[in-house]
Amino acid sequence: MKRSHRNRNRKSGKAETSLAMEELQSAIALHDKRTVQDVGGAQQPTLLSSLRSVLFVISSALIGFAAFRNTLTWHLQRFWGASGDFWQSLWDRLLDVTGEDPFTFWVYGTPILTIAVYWTFGGIYTLLDITNKPAILRKYKIQPGTNEPVDPKRLMQVIGWVLINQAVVGLPVAYVSYLMMKWRGSPPLRELPTFHWVLAEMAVHILMEEIGFYYSHRVLHSRYLYRFIHKRHHEWTAPIAVTAMYCHPIESIFSNMLPIFLGVFIMGSHVATAWLWFSLAILSTLNAHSGYHLPFLPSPEFHDFHHLKFNQCFGVLGVLDRIHGTDTSFRSTTAYARHVMMLNFTPPREAFPDESKCKAK
Repeated sequence: MKRSHRNRNRKSGKAETSLAMEELQSAIALHDKRTVQDVGGAQQPTLLSSLRSVLFVISSALIGFAAFRNTLTWHLQRFWGASGDFWQSLWDRLLDVTGEDPFTFWVYGTPILTIAVYWTFGGIYTLLDITNKPAILRKYKIQPGTNEPVDPKRLMQVIGWVLINQAVVGLPVAYVSYLMMKWRGSPPLRELPTFHWVLAEMAVHILMEEIGFYYSHRVLHSRYLYRFIHKRHHEWTAPIAVTAMYCHPIESIFSNMLPIFLGVFIMGSHVATAWLWFSLAILSTLNAHSGYHLPFLPSPEFHDFHHLKFNQCFGVLGVLDRIHGTDTSFRSTTAYARHVMMLNFTPPREAFPDESKCKAK
């Protein structure tokens, strides 16, 4: 009986997947047709057309999520279910030691976790920048010859400002976040959420970070705010990992911390889900600022290009940059061809050499 029921679920899942993919293909075809018409008419994007494009991207993502929830997540749920008791047991042990006061987890636990993740992995990158060892990794530099090795005085300045943002700014922000989550309401601390719900929340977190970071970042590049606030972060045209939080405290609050908290607040996430998301966001921004395009890691070419050129590539995923046309220069460069996850050990600059080098050969 269990096997026949499972087979029916699989067939139902495949039918839903097929229907959802047909709807997605129809929507894409309609969008492409309208896009061709707009290009033919040489019309510039308007606010209304941009909003329509945003809605199209969001609806496409939702359709895609619905299509894969009964296929991909079925296999992942089996793993989660097998290990769910293990994670719940570890969580219970932690609560038995710390108690179940949400204040402790949000106000003290969040800064401790995020600082630990930041400096553990950021410290590894910093050792590479200071020692230039192992030398084999230098061939993965996005901007060869920069920070080889990093200037110790500039590095100490960065470390000082990052610690200020994490302690002096981060602790009050953690307290305000706790008050907001207390007002919003969140799941019971003792019970961990299910895999499907964590997956759904992560999708919302990623989407809200893209929206929040893109528009706050664009505002910081306005002539009224750039000189007084955002210029500090752009002192590094060739960034290193720990410069991810090297910025003015106002920028740290409204462009770094707020965008990654938006989805957590909207979804009323469990603190464990929030911790997982914060850790992933920190690892992502460290990689984006690292200056190294390492194998089997997401490409940091997009944000590195932003530091080099200032007026391109404002977002995280690049979705809103494509919609608003703020990645046009980037897409015309070799860096765009390199903007892929390298699934082998060939350095991106060898796999996609500069045009000048190609002509010389």
